[in-house]
Amino acid sequence: MKKKVNSKLTSFEDHLDQQYGKRGTSNREKFEEGFEAFKLGVMIQELRKENGLTQEQLAEKCGTTKTYISRIENNASDIRLSTLMRIIKEGFGGQLRLSVEI
Repeated sequence: MKKKVNSKLTSFEDHLDQQYGKRGTSNREKFEEGFEAFKLGVMIQELRKENGLTQEQLAEKCGTTKTYISRIENNASDIRLSTLMRIIKEGFGGQLRLSVEI
């Protein structure tokens, strides 16, 4: 038996194209950058919770403030690469690895 395909469904990628334009356009790139920052904040928050740390405890471990950790987690602050590396290394005992997609 063939499944009936709902032709009214839109893929997430098509939705983004409609909402923000195709990849490479300024609106879409702005959205993608914001989304990456959001994901980074969520990642830090999840790591912190998995390690049983409060924002204040994490801040103390890596030499920053609770307010700054909160701003990162809530996507309210740009984060410098050196700060991110320090949070991962000193706050969680990990290593930061980056990749580039072209």
